[in-house]
Amino acid sequence: MPFPRLDVLNRWRARPAGTPPAAAQAPLLAAEEIAGLAQEAALLAEAQAAREVHDHHAGDWSSPWLGHGLDFEESRLYVAGDDIRDMDWRTTARTGRAYLKSYREERQPTVHLVIDREASMRFGTRRRLKVTQAVRAAALLGFAAADHNAAIGGTLWDRGDLTLPPMHGRNGALALIEAAARPCPPLPDAAVTESVSYRDRLLALDAALPRGTELVLLSDFAWLREEHEPLLARLAERTDLLAIQLSDPAERSLPDVGLARFHDMTLGNDIWIDTGHEAERSAYAAAFRSRQAAIAGHFARAGVRHSSLGSEVDDLLTVLMVPHA
Repeated sequence: MPFPRLDVLNRWRARPAGTPPAAAQAPLLAAEEIAGLAQEAALLAEAQAAREVHDHHAGDWSSPWLGHGLDFEESRLYVAGDDIRDMDWRTTARTGRAYLKSYREERQPTVHLVIDREASMRFGTRRRLKVTQAVRAAALLGFAAADHNAAIGGTLWDRGDLTLPPMHGRNGALALIEAAARPCPPLPDAAVTESVSYRDRLLALDAALPRGTELVLLSDFAWLREEHEPLLARLAERTDLLAIQLSDPAERSLPDVGLARFHDMTLGNDIWIDTGHEAERSAYAAAFRSRQAAIAGHFARAGVRHSSLGSEVDDLLTVLMVPHA
């Protein structure tokens, strides 16, 4: 269950029911900030030294997947079912055992960014919402990938999921970021309590993405459960998968604001907590650490690279340049 958010109900009582504040109707990122992130992405692109790009043409990147391509990679023992057109006859004749030629498959790199815009991501107590930080990170990653001649696509997990097919260069990154940055007001309880199947969402990614895609999931992963591990493991085997977990400072450490009303954005329940009691705050922090350990365990068992990102962080370059375990 995701952690509840502090519900400042006093500011809402004077408004008609279902009417979000004016700020909630604004895009998550202004055009000026998107332009600034595009400029910063050049530094991130330079730091990604492990990627070998020789010039700006499709097929420049070599894929980690072996198959039919132009560049000979190695000879390997024949396995029943292999295409005999790729037989390495010289090695077979020399060793007396059937060998097959493998080739390094050329491809245009494809980056697919998944941005979670569900209820628990529409929360923030410092600087910005978690979903806004997710869009900022996606912008840097997308524009940096575009500078490496990648095709950029993405999926928005929302009330109605939206998938954008890959587009070459910065046009693809810009199209995704503009869609992800559209207004993200709090969801009414009726919408929050609707069942959302993240299992189906992971299955859809597995079915749609070609092998070798660079896949980045940006979410708080409040939904993550043991049942999702096999699907994540399959995605990690087929793609270069990175999970970036968003969190807010108030989720990590409950602020002392006295008696406060909290609202569970998933179940729609309200509870009162006296945040002035140190024992309450300590229990809350312990619960968060326990949940974090559980999430890290899910990713470790699925073989997924995982990193964390606070919604209050301004300098994303420093975080995203660090290699992910």
